[in-house]
Amino acid sequence: MILITGGAFQGKKAYAAETFSLDESMTADGENCSWEDIYKARGIFHFHEYIRHSLEEGRELKTLAEDLFRKNPEAVIVVNELGSGVVPIDAFDRDYRETVGRICCELAKYADEVHRVVCGIGTVIKHG
Repeated sequence: MILITGGAFQGKKAYAAETFSLDESMTADGENCSWEDIYKARGIFHFHEYIRHSLEEGRELKTLAEDLFRKNPEAVIVVNELGSGVVPIDAFDRDYRETVGRICCELAKYADEVHRVVCGIGTVIKHG
């Protein structure tokens, strides 16, 4: 598993596609993919949006990272870093932000590699 993170609009998707030879047919978009899609896709873009939709639907996400690693260990997961900046006033948004952070911490533990992308430039922050 490979985790790619960074701020919004920093070039993570292009970096992932180029670095790991991903084309659209191999990927799922967290904004609109199904629960099953993330277990089949080679690349998962906008994973933070997948988490948002899952929370809105009332899904239990405590084992999501482990399940994803077990069922799709070759996945390249691209997610926005949400933990910086102003803390949201809305309770749901605070829970969402915390949930994304905690799931990403778990994914990073399972991942063979973690990349952080800033201005389209990726830096490997975990390897092996």
